[in-house]
Amino acid sequence: MKKTIVSVSSIALCALLAGACASKAPAPSASAGAKAKFVVGYSQSNNAEPYRAQLNLQLAHFLKQYPDIELLPIADAKQSSATQVSQVQNFVTQKVDVLIVSPTEPAPLTAAVQQACDAKIPVIVLDRTVNTECYTAFIGGDNVLIGRKAGEEAVRLLPDGGNVVELRGITSNQPQIDRDKGFREAIAANPKIKIIADREGKWLKEQATPIMQQWLAQHPQIDLVYGHNDPMALGAYLAAQAAGKADKIKFIGIDGLAIPDGGIRAVQLGQLSATFIYPTGAKEAADTVNKILHGQQAEKKQVLGTTQVTKDNAAQLYKQYDLSGQN
Repeated sequence: MKKTIVSVSSIALCALLAGACASKAPAPSASAGAKAKFVVGYSQSNNAEPYRAQLNLQLAHFLKQYPDIELLPIADAKQSSATQVSQVQNFVTQKVDVLIVSPTEPAPLTAAVQQACDAKIPVIVLDRTVNTECYTAFIGGDNVLIGRKAGEEAVRLLPDGGNVVELRGITSNQPQIDRDKGFREAIAANPKIKIIADREGKWLKEQATPIMQQWLAQHPQIDLVYGHNDPMALGAYLAAQAAGKADKIKFIGIDGLAIPDGGIRAVQLGQLSATFIYPTGAKEAADTVNKILHGQQAEKKQVLGTTQVTKDNAAQLYKQYDLSGQN
């Protein structure tokens, strides 16, 4: 009888242990709540700007390195803050796993970004700031520094002073504010350099050309054009070329894209005296998305550096940044 009781008890104990072991065994990923695909939403300020179009292509390229991450079709705000607020709210409603936003303007986007943060959605602010620090990461260049570098180049190009015209981005954009600030700080080193006109060019070549045409008619002497990006600087160049004055004026831009009609090639062709690489941050954004989604530490503020593009280094920089031959 004792043997029978012991035997039954042993069987019951084994059954209990077996049950315990089964509960601790690795469960299938679906039952554990893991996702086969993470979804990323991105609201872009304006796809019509070459810099932003290139950013989009690069982000898609670098995110392909992570097969468990899916980038939804990029939402184009077309320079409208109201449209962009709606896009961000839609991504929040969709419950994307990570939200990326390149704000058109800081103030209007702040509440929408805060809404995403409140919904526990990690937010990467790419290139332009918002007026809250609830985001998970900010990735972008130092626009004051780049503006200062452009100003220093202007001082070098105009040792005896001269008249400068300045093509700004959108007036309310923080990069425009910072690029103007840095430039003016630097040219103060030569009091003979004067900014005789400045206008908002909205970051677009087609806006810059007629502005430059007007300036050429109004001002008999223009020595240098400072464009807050390469398309505006090149738009001004086209106007000066049509007027037969391109060889008498220096042109400085910012962005330095490695594309056929970008700033690096323009320096090689002698259309721009210099440009400054403003990194897209696409690779850093893709790497940060991957870290966030897999529970790794991501740096909250990632400020990217710049490189001046000259005729001497343009070919090497074009080769370094050109992604056209990659899938």
